[in-house]
Amino acid sequence: MCGIVGMVGRGPVNQEIYDALLLLQHRGQDSTGIATAEPSGVFHITKARGQVREAFRTRDMRSLLGTIGLGHVRYATKGTASSEEEAQPFYVNAPYGIVLVHNGNLTNTRELTDELFHKDRRHLNTSSDTELLVNVLAGELQATVSGIDLEPDEIFEAVSRVHARAEGSYATIALIAGHGLLAFRDPFGIRPLILGTRQAPDGSYEWVVTSESLVLENGEFEVVRDVMPGEAVFIDLDGHLHTKQCAEDPQLVPCSFEYVYLARPDSIMNGISVYEARLRMGDRLADTIAKYTPAGTIDVVMPIPDSSRPAAMQVARKLGIEYREGFYKNRYVGRTFIMPGQSARKRSVRQKLNAMSSEFKGKNVLLIDDSIVRGTTSKQIIQMARDAGATSVTFASAAPPVRYPHVYGINMPTRHELVAHGRSIPEIAEELGADYVVYQEVADLKAAILEGSDVEDLDMSCFDGRYVTGTVTEEYLTWVEASQES
Repeated sequence: MCGIVGMVGRGPVNQEIYDALLLLQHRGQDSTGIATAEPSGVFHITKARGQVREAFRTRDMRSLLGTIGLGHVRYATKGTASSEEEAQPFYVNAPYGIVLVHNGNLTNTRELTDELFHKDRRHLNTSSDTELLVNVLAGELQATVSGIDLEPDEIFEAVSRVHARAEGSYATIALIAGHGLLAFRDPFGIRPLILGTRQAPDGSYEWVVTSESLVLENGEFEVVRDVMPGEAVFIDLDGHLHTKQCAEDPQLVPCSFEYVYLARPDSIMNGISVYEARLRMGDRLADTIAKYTPAGTIDVVMPIPDSSRPAAMQVARKLGIEYREGFYKNRYVGRTFIMPGQSARKRSVRQKLNAMSSEFKGKNVLLIDDSIVRGTTSKQIIQMARDAGATSVTFASAAPPVRYPHVYGINMPTRHELVAHGRSIPEIAEELGADYVVYQEVADLKAAILEGSDVEDLDMSCFDGRYVTGTVTEEYLTWVEASQES
């Protein structure tokens, strides 16, 4: 999971890209980067470890000249989280000069690395699949372009060749020096990408393409539409839009975990309101709680702030049980799920949350969280509730049990890390220290997200083990686990 944004303006875009990255900060906290380009094709790139406010100084912003640019916030799923060399964007100087950012995860990195070395004669400097992707794109552009000028159809032909070679998930934005901005999405649309526009004072049009719709609203852009699976969008330096479907058999199968946890609730993805989807998750979860929890065992419903709050409100309303806020959240600590490493997550939980004893003492508490992944955070939260005086603790997840690795851009690579893998629900409750654990049903989650939309399917691989690209094998999962543990 990462956050990406690209802009084509009539004036400097550095400040607006910075502002957009602040809005996307929840999608990645490891590192960040901005690249801009002048009409002459000169690139200016600044990237650093840490969050947006920490990374960019006034001198950095002054150096980011140009009316076209892109930005990235990173949450590491490949490479080393602490390495500045892994920060995006990545740059190659031929052909033309290309700067690229990417949200997602390629699943055939071994094959592509071998191809780039032996066939394309391209050198890689890091283990980042984004560096792989920019080199694959550069190689296909070089093989496609016949003359000096670069035509949109030649760009689209190169993207179609990228689709034929790359496997996995990728929402991608690139600057091509002296030509414009290119954005494209994998043939399954697993990771989000949305296009917006607004009219400049001179009557021309400015453009933005980004991970979440809230960036458009904040910048007063009008939503044009989501970039379709397999589609490429090219915006030239004059602000003219060119689009083409570049995949042979595209189908929209977005990641369900975006709606469960990753996206901000005020975003709309693939025509689906994240907030309303989470409300519907709560409605359906309430039915499951009523089915599996003995009557009279719950006095109060409490959310684990913040992403579970809509679901918790609906659970309380539907069950007719009082809703209370028992945990105070320190907003100056990052999201624990996207912190690299178990030790960092463990340290941050008590820094992030404080249980108010007045809300817990002597009560049978139902805690609602968006999901339970490794169980590290959930176990500590349950113990905090008990320490604060709760008589009993029932823990409910708005998502089903995470039993399988997620290989499309979320850091759930190894099965033994997942608390639900190989355990029954009573065994999970014992492991977490809860009196009861209740999970959303897989079918209910799917129905809650898709209700009222034109989307027909979702990637739910971490819940049901069905990998939508059809290229994820047991051998690949074993290799990923071994590489993570080495």
